[in-house]
Amino acid sequence: MSYPQLITAEEKLAEGKRGLSIPTVVAICGSTRFMAEMAEADLRETAAGRIVVKPGCDMKVPHPLWADPMAADALKLRLDTLHRAKIRLADEVLVVGDYIGDSTRAEITYARGLGKPVRFTHPEVDPG
Repeated sequence: MSYPQLITAEEKLAEGKRGLSIPTVVAICGSTRFMAEMAEADLRETAAGRIVVKPGCDMKVPHPLWADPMAADALKLRLDTLHRAKIRLADEVLVVGDYIGDSTRAEITYARGLGKPVRFTHPEVDPG
């Protein structure tokens, strides 16, 4: 007796996006020092018909939400988790900038581990 193959949550998500005619979703990754470049990449990807998800907070710029160091540490952990969810939601990843730090390198490894295609604005910094 053969049993039907169970599909993964990722396959269900991809199937749902296809069924709803959702355009390609791109997760932008990179150091927050490149926030201006991320905004430009967002504009270009959106103009090309893609949905963009990217970091929404630049903790290097003072703000009351992360003025308290303990609150900032907790927020940083939540933002890292949120960004991983954005990568899981995305169909592909675009890494912005000519520098790859530890956090971005971990995001690239995570995305590739999920089988997501990864593009670079500066291909020479690809750690893979």
